Amino acid sequence: MKLHLLDRSSITNSSFTTKVNEYPYFLKIWHYHPELELVIILKSEGTFFVGDGIEKFKVGDVVLIGKDLPHMWLNDEGYFAQNSTQPAKAIAVHFKQDYLGKAFFETPEMIHILELFERAKYGLKFLNIGKKLITEIQDMVELKGFDKTVAFLIILNKLAKHTKTKRLASQGYINSYKSTKSDTQDKVQAYIFKNFNKEISLETAANIAHMNTSAFSRYFKRVNRKTFSQYVTEIRIGYACKLLIENKFNIAAISYESGFKNISNFNRQFKIVMKCTPSQYLKKYKVNTSII
Repeated sequence: MKLHLLDRSSITNSSFTTKVNEYPYFLKIWHYHPELELVIILKSEGTFFVGDGIEKFKVGDVVLIGKDLPHMWLNDEGYFAQNSTQPAKAIAVHFKQDYLGKAFFETPEMIHILELFERAKYGLKFLNIGKKLITEIQDMVELKGFDKTVAFLIILNKLAKHTKTKRLASQGYINSYKSTKSDTQDKVQAYIFKNFNKEISLETAANIAHMNTSAFSRYFKRVNRKTFSQYVTEIRIGYACKLLIENKFNIAAISYESGFKNISNFNRQFKIVMKCTPSQYLKKYKVNTSII
């Protein structure tokens, strides 16, 4: 699996594209494009990879992905079953940052939307989005021309003013991706994301990068500011946090699903990364969500 550049430009007489995607499962491709992407999940669940972040997605989620930010939507295993009747459905809006002209969003009235685009370079998940806004986005898909453009501006205005958001990729990833963007780095990261919860090895990653293990270890640490094993462990713990929040498995099962061979190592690594045990993390999460 490698990083793909996808063409999301409009083939119609429009400055941006809106599309309702409905498939048995979403496109399982680690990819990027020069357009920003606004996604609204209408049906299905799974795991969303954006930069070095992992996030579970579900119905009602609204995400804005910045330009050239690598990402992938991966449905849960049930969607890939031969007899599956679970559809994956989402609205995707693709647009260039200057889709209304070079200086349009630099005007005083629009600068807050330009700031939204800047924040989107990390990937943004909008929390507690109301059904009214999702309905407005769905209605926009059916509009044309001027009415569609105005409707989308209103939506962007509301998203820019929405205060509850979650950054998805880390500052370190964005910095390193910009400065070291290469086919080698893309291939290695794709390998990690595809296999993080399975058997994964430094040797295989080094072979993908066409380096010996020592040279690859030095390269990886220089680019990512952490060792290969630290990076994989953090990805696994991040995934484990999502499974804990979902509350579908017990801690022992989550340990296995996240790629750890035994629960004692899982508990030890979880505490190192999260500064608490899995049980404490879950308890803290439940307290925080009850307050909201």
